Amino acid sequence: MREFPIWRKPRHHMDVEDASDHVHWVELFFDLVHVVTIFLLGNYLSHHLDWQGFLVFTGLFIAFFFAWADSSVYNSLYISTDIPHRIIMSAQIVTVMFFAASLNSVTGKGWVFFALAFAANRALTGLLYWRARRNEDVRCGLAYEQGRNFFVLAILFAVSAFLPRPLAYWVFGAGIVAIQLQYMMPKIGTLRLERFVPRLGHIAERFGLIMLILLGEGFFKLVVTLSEKGIYKPGAGALINMAIGGFSLFAMAWVYFDSVGNARPKSRDVGTLLGYWFGHIVLMWSTVMVGVALAGEIYVGFLAPYPYDYGIIGTAGLGTFLAAVWVLQHLVEGRDITRRHVHGGVRLFGISVTLVLLLVLPYVPAIIGNLLWVTALYSQILWPLNTALREMRTEG
Repeated sequence: MREFPIWRKPRHHMDVEDASDHVHWVELFFDLVHVVTIFLLGNYLSHHLDWQGFLVFTGLFIAFFFAWADSSVYNSLYISTDIPHRIIMSAQIVTVMFFAASLNSVTGKGWVFFALAFAANRALTGLLYWRARRNEDVRCGLAYEQGRNFFVLAILFAVSAFLPRPLAYWVFGAGIVAIQLQYMMPKIGTLRLERFVPRLGHIAERFGLIMLILLGEGFFKLVVTLSEKGIYKPGAGALINMAIGGFSLFAMAWVYFDSVGNARPKSRDVGTLLGYWFGHIVLMWSTVMVGVALAGEIYVGFLAPYPYDYGIIGTAGLGTFLAAVWVLQHLVEGRDITRRHVHGGVRLFGISVTLVLLLVLPYVPAIIGNLLWVTALYSQILWPLNTALREMRTEG
């Protein structure tokens, strides 16, 4: 008798014949809901361009990453499409709505709502695993341990909602660290279990989709900033700067997907998997910073210096983005030609130009700053293209 998806109980992908790596529509919906979270994260950073604001933004981003990534890990381990799964995922989407709505006031009265919504999100992740334990040895199974861990973490985050500040922030931060440790810790982390074998193609596709969302938020930020200011108000310089911002975001997608995007980690070695995981955390964090910084293009023409606060996070973000791509391209399979054409010298050149830009940013007009920015970014495309063309001519 044929088993329809809405009745199919969660099963580990190793127990399913021909398990697909493709993302299910429920997961894609879950990814798209994070658009509002990313936009509000960017707004928070653009309104708090100081060290304290930057640190709060970074902490919030890491929390957001785990809210998204832990669900992605579950869905890469278990094939789960039945009605209870869909209801739980819809509840997770609602928790994302609540902690996104509390971001702007997270250091004040919004903290309780943020922490409780995040706790509920963790508890729902635990519930996903708890349902999957029926087909495993209950006391030593992967689903049992992951479910137990996330339920405990949910309690910790809920407690942090009612503690006095700054103790609440320290407890919440300890919980974020504990999320990572429950995977990694020797002898007790779930990475030690034989069935912790995510579908690498599925994980790679989820990372690619969320990167597209992050880069798309940069376009959204540029358009909203210009729309609120009035497209008829800025001069030609600001409009050309906006176009530069749009081309830059497209170029970042080009660099990522040619070098890393949708490529599986080249092995299941723990070091490779952790490098792939942490490399993407850094990559996504830097991408959000660049998207926020490019909104500064709307505020200047050709001759005024680029807004320094926006310039710092954008230039540092681009340099970090290139460094993360450099690391990641050596951890994925099937990109041998890319690694040959886009070698360390190309990445180092782009990173060096961003460092020069950081030094001269306050002293040069925006047109010079944009020229250096474009040089750092587009060298990552034009250099390998030139190398490939020379190879083709030689072989021809």
